Amino acid sequence: MQVKRITIGLLMAFPLLNSSAFAGQTKPAVKHSTVQEAPLRAHLALISSDSFEGRGTGQRGGDLTVQYLESQAMAMGLTPGNGNSFRQLVKIAGVKALPQQSNVQLEAGGTPLTLDFGKDWVWAPGDAQASHQMDAELVFVGYGITAPEEKWDDYKGVDVKGKLLVMMVNDPAPTAEQANRFGGKALTYYGRWTYKFEEAKRHGAAGVILIHTDASASYGWSVVQSGWTSEKFQLNGAAPGNPLQGWMSNETAQKLFTGAGQDLDKLRAAAEKNDFKPVALNAKIKGEAKAEIRLVDQYNIAAVVPGTDPKLKDEVVIYSAHWDHLGKQGDAKDNIYNGAVDNGSGTAALLAMAQVALNNPAKRSQMFLWVAAEEQGLLGSAYYAAMPLWPLNKTAANLNLDSLNWVGKTKDIGTHGSERTELAAIATKVAHSMHLNIAKVEPDLSGGYFRSDHFNFAKAGVPAFSIEAGSEYIKDPKASAEKAKTYAARYHQVTDEYNASWDLSGMVEQAQFTLNLGRAIADGSKMPAWKAGEAFAKARVK
Repeated sequence: MQVKRITIGLLMAFPLLNSSAFAGQTKPAVKHSTVQEAPLRAHLALISSDSFEGRGTGQRGGDLTVQYLESQAMAMGLTPGNGNSFRQLVKIAGVKALPQQSNVQLEAGGTPLTLDFGKDWVWAPGDAQASHQMDAELVFVGYGITAPEEKWDDYKGVDVKGKLLVMMVNDPAPTAEQANRFGGKALTYYGRWTYKFEEAKRHGAAGVILIHTDASASYGWSVVQSGWTSEKFQLNGAAPGNPLQGWMSNETAQKLFTGAGQDLDKLRAAAEKNDFKPVALNAKIKGEAKAEIRLVDQYNIAAVVPGTDPKLKDEVVIYSAHWDHLGKQGDAKDNIYNGAVDNGSGTAALLAMAQVALNNPAKRSQMFLWVAAEEQGLLGSAYYAAMPLWPLNKTAANLNLDSLNWVGKTKDIGTHGSERTELAAIATKVAHSMHLNIAKVEPDLSGGYFRSDHFNFAKAGVPAFSIEAGSEYIKDPKASAEKAKTYAARYHQVTDEYNASWDLSGMVEQAQFTLNLGRAIADGSKMPAWKAGEAFAKARVK
């Protein structure tokens, strides 16, 4: 079986083959010192084709992608990143709520609420268990935040063990007196729904229901609905979540609070102040919540270019990109979510970059890491950060690529998040050497820094950020900018497909910048550090 798997993979390795081989010639491939468009385009066209079925987690397309990446790394001559294997097993549980087989319901003031799953609220187990018998009181905990550095604690020592917590998403808004609290206009990690679930778990809650509004979530209810009414994935056996976690619409929340004898709007206003205390609601959740559980083995792929310095080679720079997308869904004529930009572009770029790095190793080692299940909640990178293949205290930086520039060359490059660390200064120097400007940093209103794979490295103390496309297009700037905007309508749709007419010069430039930045870090005299006061610096192990 192992032989068959490798054979299939090698048969798909044709983008690496020199075209002269097909003409019966024996001329060796040219060793390029810069990222080349031809292999990047070839990889992108293939892995985002229908043949790879959208690279879905727990689907055949995902398995094919792992085989492809593994065979490419092997054919290049990269060193396996996990002993003698390129694979790192990531055990995942697929979870799908079964509302029709469940009888779980909310009661307010002793009266059951009539709610439709999907339309009014959604839920699923966070611990991959097929059944939970719920009988818990509801408590409103404001934003559900515990942030000592902000002198903020929404729990105030109240025992919420075994309770169902109702809370708002996002974080407290800035005020005239505290214009920079919780990042000012920008969203901090405290505002992310993932943090809310994690903090509730630390307090021993039986579950969490988040209150949705378009403004606080930065997306509509339909996004929540589609994400929670289909199969969801979570790491299996690693830091399980709350027994029940989910969302309710704002209309449902109003109905619940009114029935429980409370004014939701007044409680929201109270929760904007740091003297807010949890409010017990005259409400309960009762009944059995059932779910279908499917266990799936997925893989991160890790390949290494060993360093050349006798001492520094024990340290590593990690380039990452997620290989997965949304796979095949539904029964429509076109049901393949190809994910060409997201993230066929980053996956292909890492392959093209690895070949260049192999031709010209750096002092420190360099790892090319393709992570699984990003679309399911950054699961592959979360597992790597928990079970690293290279010691985190010897990991100099993580540079992540996700959804690259498919429009054309730019005068600038995005380095948002680098300002948290010494990486910003290095990135600026590298950009200037390439005649690039650093893109202007706008307030991170939707918390983009916390939504990509680099964040799991940052949480573990590794300086990390994602290199983003620029926006100052060189060729026909106005038309190019308008073209770039069209991707919003294709994001996470079946229409995110590769087009042979794409100008990939900007994608090559983005990949080259990332490789140059990694090389500067890999050849540097010391590993980059976090800026003073950054919360993630606390996790850095010396």
